[in-house]
Amino acid sequence: MKTFYKLSFVALLCMSCTSQTPSSLSPGRYRAELTVKDGQILPFIFEVNTPQSVTFINGEEKITTTEISYHNDTVRIQLPVFEGYLKATMTEDHLEGHFVTEGKERQQAFKAERTDEPRFKVEEKPLVDVSGVWEVKFTDPDGETYPAMGIFEQKGVIVNGTFRTNTGDYRFLEGAVKGNLLELSVFDAAHAFLFQASVREDQMVGVFYSGDHYKETFIAHRNADFNLEDPEKLTYLKEGFDQFGFAFPDSQGKMVSLEDERFNNKVVIVQLMGTWCPNCLDESKFLTSFYESYRSKGLEIVALTFEYVKTVEKANANLDRLKANLNIAYPLLLAQYGSTDKDLAQEKLPMLNKVWSYPTTIILDRNHQVKKIHTGYNGPATGQVYTDFVEEFTAFIDTLLAEN
Repeated sequence: MKTFYKLSFVALLCMSCTSQTPSSLSPGRYRAELTVKDGQILPFIFEVNTPQSVTFINGEEKITTTEISYHNDTVRIQLPVFEGYLKATMTEDHLEGHFVTEGKERQQAFKAERTDEPRFKVEEKPLVDVSGVWEVKFTDPDGETYPAMGIFEQKGVIVNGTFRTNTGDYRFLEGAVKGNLLELSVFDAAHAFLFQASVREDQMVGVFYSGDHYKETFIAHRNADFNLEDPEKLTYLKEGFDQFGFAFPDSQGKMVSLEDERFNNKVVIVQLMGTWCPNCLDESKFLTSFYESYRSKGLEIVALTFEYVKTVEKANANLDRLKANLNIAYPLLLAQYGSTDKDLAQEKLPMLNKVWSYPTTIILDRNHQVKKIHTGYNGPATGQVYTDFVEEFTAFIDTLLAEN
């Protein structure tokens, strides 16, 4: 009889252990937290659709991944396109682990709980409304400043919007106002951004955290008439150069040049980008769709990539992964690996005055004369700015294609 009770106790204990250590994620909504610089907490939301499908939510943006693997009580969630992944130990309705970016040798503490709690917990009513356009000045740790434009829409306590800069936007930010405090965050495996600002009337003073390794300050004031620099005047051909050219290998080692037959008598869009770059991802999605519609009309696109990973093998694997994820039909060429330094990039393209930003888009006519160079990219998070860009871009390409 004693043996029976002992066996029963062991069986119950094992059942208890099983319920405490699930072998896969439980479907539902999760609120996650990353620890960033100064011990601040960056919250974000994801939904487990099935044990093999997870969707990350940043305002209007939804990023779904199926690259999920399990080992005992550990889950690894690899987000699409970018290198970063979440690796965590699972207990019932909880995750605890790290956000890992191996190529940059970084990892941040991470935890999540299955719950319906909001992204930012609001304990007091908003005392301000931040909707509108803000003129912003960011200051980096060295004291250097750069301009930006804040574009926000507030409904109750919830805020959505982004910051535009001369080189691109900070994508889909989601947050809340509690009292006089504005908080915004985004997590997409490339960006792990947290913005906090004290708002008084038409002024704000804040801090911008990028992961647990970087911090800037910013000040802003309302200015509906504010504009950034013209993105088509920042990058240009240096004196003494009248054409753009390139010759770099694809992921299979085949050299591709502007002199190749596929580019003859074609309008050509050259994209300077990196597989690690969120604004480049936004542009690549747009260009992939655009290429499908315009390839038969005499358009070619080619991407020159600048990768931070240390080996050519890893860089080429990233190129292949991006092509597969987005179904890109145009060539991706490896221009540089081991560094994304823009001065080194400019050395690879000596005809340019400077590489200011990834992405930079160079548009050539059928004779391969440079007709326009667009620095940076303002994607769907910028709303009307993005809509206007698409219309102007399409009209410009139509004009070039109509020329003999």
